[in-house]
Amino acid sequence: MRLEILCQDRLGIAQEVLNILALHQISLRGIEVDLVGIIYLNLPDLAFAELQQLLPEIRHIKGVTDVRTISFMPSEREHYELSTLLQTLPDPVFSVDTKGGVIIVNESGLRVLGGTLEDVRQIPINQWLQGFNLNRWVQQAEHWPMSIPVKVQGEAYLADILPVHVPNQQQDQTLVGAVICLKSADRLGKQIHALQQVESSLFSEILAVDTETKRVIKQAKKFAGMDAPLQILGETGTGKELLARACHSFSVRAEKPFLVLNCASLPDNVAETELFGYGERIVSQEQPIIKHGILEQADGGTIFLDEIGEMSSHLQVKFLRFLQDGTFRRVGDDKEVKVNVRVICSTQKNLPLLCQEGKFREDLFYRLNVLILHLPPLRERKKDIIPLAEMFIRRYASQQSKVPPKLSKASVNLMQQYPWPGNIRQLEHAILRAITVLEKGEIRPEHMQLPSYADRVGYLSTSFEGTLEESVKKFEKQLLTHLYPAYPSSRQLAKKLGVSHTAIARKLRDYGITKHSR
Repeated sequence: MRLEILCQDRLGIAQEVLNILALHQISLRGIEVDLVGIIYLNLPDLAFAELQQLLPEIRHIKGVTDVRTISFMPSEREHYELSTLLQTLPDPVFSVDTKGGVIIVNESGLRVLGGTLEDVRQIPINQWLQGFNLNRWVQQAEHWPMSIPVKVQGEAYLADILPVHVPNQQQDQTLVGAVICLKSADRLGKQIHALQQVESSLFSEILAVDTETKRVIKQAKKFAGMDAPLQILGETGTGKELLARACHSFSVRAEKPFLVLNCASLPDNVAETELFGYGERIVSQEQPIIKHGILEQADGGTIFLDEIGEMSSHLQVKFLRFLQDGTFRRVGDDKEVKVNVRVICSTQKNLPLLCQEGKFREDLFYRLNVLILHLPPLRERKKDIIPLAEMFIRRYASQQSKVPPKLSKASVNLMQQYPWPGNIRQLEHAILRAITVLEKGEIRPEHMQLPSYADRVGYLSTSFEGTLEESVKKFEKQLLTHLYPAYPSSRQLAKKLGVSHTAIARKLRDYGITKHSR
């Protein structure tokens, strides 16, 4: 169990929290303090009754503003994110101390060295690395990042040598080791090829005038060249799949398949076979058949899992295993299959909240929560609305062999003020509808037929005929009709609504509402 304590930055406040834990004889597994005034506690799981007693006592500490349970400690999140990022990098990476002893090495590095982490830990890197004298480099007065050609186990690489410094009390930095990243000639060739493919990628099809949208696209291009899992967050209709395809087309995997699976649209057993396939099955008297899932079909390429938050618990366990080592078993088969696939996923849901509710595995969340892109909704991209609309006008006018019409001033004003709950997809469909029904002239608001919508209320009826008094009476009648069966007397209903029972009795009579009106 983890707790987050929001508090003032006051001397001794952490000690008072620890005193309460000691009073309740609760062992502390970990504590972290944020500079902005947050204390994080890692505690054993507590019974509900214990938690009910503990939280109010902490809230009564002077300077504490709130206490709440959370899914993970900041250090846990950082550890798993960095670990996942390191392990999913395709290049061999080593961390060594000032004597050259290996401290950390990723999976790619272990494959190059030909051993396990226990076999290579604390062994001098010079045992495998030729062409770079680490001891001489450490003795230099200054240490800067450098790239040099080296050989490891007889294979040629370009090595990036990155010094690791730790600040000391003299406001200076102390060298504590280095990170060595190896790139093979084949890997470098793929990266150069990816740079040459920039102009042909799908990023050129993503219209971005708004500053925030441009920032997201720029970040996406950086993430596209990595193999770590990528999460694309955003509301429905914001273009998450298009961005995922653009990232694939911008990567070294561009010539390999890009396959999509919607985790929310298929039953659990169907989704499992679609993702992992199934082993040999005999159909009639034909030869046994094997179904290859999209993981196998996309080998070398990318899979896009839409609405990952809807993935069932059973699939989460099996998919986590695949993310850990790249292997899986087809349904009904004992044979392990290993593939090289980049995973991109999207969701509208709050995954940390789902973790806290026990609906999404924390370990899977940590594996996926490495690279994150958040697509803003269209209502926050005001500068993109009209350019997007004009792009859709040209597209659909061309498809229907029409001259692209202009937007009337009223249409421009409406589109700028409309909240667009369906985002870009809704805008596109509105323009398609307008182009289809328009005979001549400008596109006016009535051509787009946008339903009335208000935040926190949703879609509203488009018919507002009558006076305010008539509209209020209509709402009043609907409310009383809905509530009366649950509060079947004028006194009960009046108490619920906070008015006199005579007033309620009169309104029920005026509106002709009985217990069975609904």
